[in-house]
Amino acid sequence: MRNFFYKIAAYMRMPFSVLLMSGEEIDCSRYCIASWDPLIIVSSKGDRAKIWERGKGIKEKASWEAISFIDQTVEELSNRIPYYEDPFIGGFTGYISYEYKNLIEPHLPQNAKDDLMLSDMLFIFPSKILVFDKKTRKMSFYKWDNTFSVKKLDPSEIEKKEIIFKKYHFGPISSNFSRDSYIEAVEKVRSYIRQGDVYQVNLSQRFFAKFEGDALTLFFHLFSLRPAPFYAYINAGDHYIVSTSMERFLWSDGEIIETRPIKGTRPRGKTKEEDLRYKNDLFQNPKDDAELSMIVDLLRNDIGKICVPGTVKVREHKRIETYSYVHHLVSIIEGSIIEEKKNLSSIIRATFPGGSITGCPKIRAMEIIDELEPNVRHVYTGSIGYFGIHKRLDLSIAIRTLIIKDGVSYYGAGGGIVYDSDPVAEYEETLSKAEVFFKIASAK
Repeated sequence: MRNFFYKIAAYMRMPFSVLLMSGEEIDCSRYCIASWDPLIIVSSKGDRAKIWERGKGIKEKASWEAISFIDQTVEELSNRIPYYEDPFIGGFTGYISYEYKNLIEPHLPQNAKDDLMLSDMLFIFPSKILVFDKKTRKMSFYKWDNTFSVKKLDPSEIEKKEIIFKKYHFGPISSNFSRDSYIEAVEKVRSYIRQGDVYQVNLSQRFFAKFEGDALTLFFHLFSLRPAPFYAYINAGDHYIVSTSMERFLWSDGEIIETRPIKGTRPRGKTKEEDLRYKNDLFQNPKDDAELSMIVDLLRNDIGKICVPGTVKVREHKRIETYSYVHHLVSIIEGSIIEEKKNLSSIIRATFPGGSITGCPKIRAMEIIDELEPNVRHVYTGSIGYFGIHKRLDLSIAIRTLIIKDGVSYYGAGGGIVYDSDPVAEYEETLSKAEVFFKIASAK
């Protein structure tokens, strides 16, 4: 792993570089992928998009035309590029922000303030890709030329550059909610539940603090302290994304599609006995069980829109995943994709955003989120990952995610509100989630 870091660290300071890191020993955290030096950049805002291609300049299109362009590019290359075992050897990597929902469901209200004015979608086709397989301990280097032909090279072919690890610093933490206004918002959600509008709403507040220094050093520092399966770093030129997620949104090998919702968290115990008590409490807790079961039903319905009838199944339910610092309750749902739905636009239309971070039913929950949250979420609770050659797909849910723009860092933290929720306890939980993150991130 250290050798992988040192080979790519200098390149991750280049604009439009992306680093997807897998930590912990979980079955969905086998590969680490670094990519840089773009051939194509696709970005969209609202219903308009821009496509930059090396040597061709910028073209403006409608947003759905841009995602269709991604599909067409992947389709064309999949037909002529040989199959490699590595999951990502070429294609598009980047993010889809939570606000991309407005393109999928244009009738949704859009009252939350968009103060950051960042892209709703950003995908990059890199010309250089380094893949590290944690299982075999092997690295593979793929290099694309301007004709979109690819060569698999030895990693020693990567030009060595000086690595400089710089410092970083956070200022005091503030929020877009006051204590009273967040508690009032929770009460409003409970009233909607009482009226029968929804069963649950994921309500968040956005914390922010001044940030000085180097986002890449922050990313490496966080990964060394608390690795998780879906760490991501994106240098987007005018902003940075640092994500420490543990939740897979969607994975596909081109035939099967899978989603892994998480509902329920407990800390690790200081002794074996205490650790076991936490695990048992997580597994037996009726609130966690009900929330996970509800989201499983929602996601079965979502992926069912693009799967062969009768193939959608819950492969595992209430699986406890143990990390170095927490236990999580996880389910795994999968199905066989209909042939004509094996494209990014169909998959995103059917499933985005993930139900585990909206609530249920999804549409009404998103309407309530827009009503109650003061600011747009952007990439927080959106998705990060890749859509690659041979229709391979891996996207995380962007939780525990920091956005850095113009010297300010933004971090969303929330929780699932149900009728039995205690408004004060829900507020304190969001504070705890943010304080823990900033404390860890600030540690030297």
